[in-house]
Amino acid sequence: MKNTNSFVSFLAVLSFFFLLFSYPTKKLSEDKLHQKQFNEKYNIFAISKPANMNFCGEKVDLKSEDIWERMDKELLKNIYWQSNTMLYLKRANKFFPIIEPILKANNIPDDFKYLAVIESGLEDVISPSGAAGFWQILKSTAKEYGLEVNPAIDERYNLEKSTKVACEYLREAFEKFGSWTMAAASYNKGQNGISRLIEKQGTNNYYNLHLNSETSRYVFRIIAVKEILENPKQYGFIYREKDLYVMPKYKTIEIDATISDLADFATANGTNYKLLKQLNPWLRNTSLPDKSRRKYILKIPTDPSLLMFDDFETPEQEK
Repeated sequence: MKNTNSFVSFLAVLSFFFLLFSYPTKKLSEDKLHQKQFNEKYNIFAISKPANMNFCGEKVDLKSEDIWERMDKELLKNIYWQSNTMLYLKRANKFFPIIEPILKANNIPDDFKYLAVIESGLEDVISPSGAAGFWQILKSTAKEYGLEVNPAIDERYNLEKSTKVACEYLREAFEKFGSWTMAAASYNKGQNGISRLIEKQGTNNYYNLHLNSETSRYVFRIIAVKEILENPKQYGFIYREKDLYVMPKYKTIEIDATISDLADFATANGTNYKLLKQLNPWLRNTSLPDKSRRKYILKIPTDPSLLMFDDFETPEQEK
């Protein structure tokens, strides 16, 4: 009986220690499992150096540690700011088909479409300095190149016209500096600013110039966005064709007279004020004054799916 009691006591003690040590072991196992699942689903990778990179056919010397470090920075920033870069990809599908043929017609390398991406994210934004539109053109520059800018009309927001102005500026810069890379840098720093730096430092190579922080990053940002948008899956951006944004179908009409009320004009043309303004963001007011009978091209949406819902009835209409 004594031996039996001792054996029972021994089993009780053994069970106690088994329970005592098995709980933290189980907890540790769960933590490890969680960590394993996390690692499998989300990893932060260093970027493998691309075999070669270029801007407008002009080589980027990635053998230079300084140049690679600057490029790596911009690649990492754009790859791991996933939401922003995914929006670049989606908007590019909508707006590049407008930008690309204009660049081609003006003999400007196709790579410059990525300049518009880093300038504005392909949105009609305005900067603290007052630069506006996809190409971020200052009011003084717009007027110098023949764009109309006033309270009712701002052609910096006209994608076709502003792209042509950007082409003209870039062509002049290329003829002045002899390289597209320097032309791109001058878009940020200004042609006079770049000229002063070249004279002071004795080099016309962008990668050898000592620049302010913004201009020092500028061309690298363009090339990084180009690299990612041309090889999205390589950098982890997975999407379907149907996920990309598309330009709505529209027709164009020519106007050479004042439109006193754009909302009424929209209704008369089978659309509404919101859609008219979205397709013609250069219209900055509720009317289009045109005393000089200048010709304007307006885009009128023709996709019936854009007008999916009837307006809500007001209480007065319901009665």
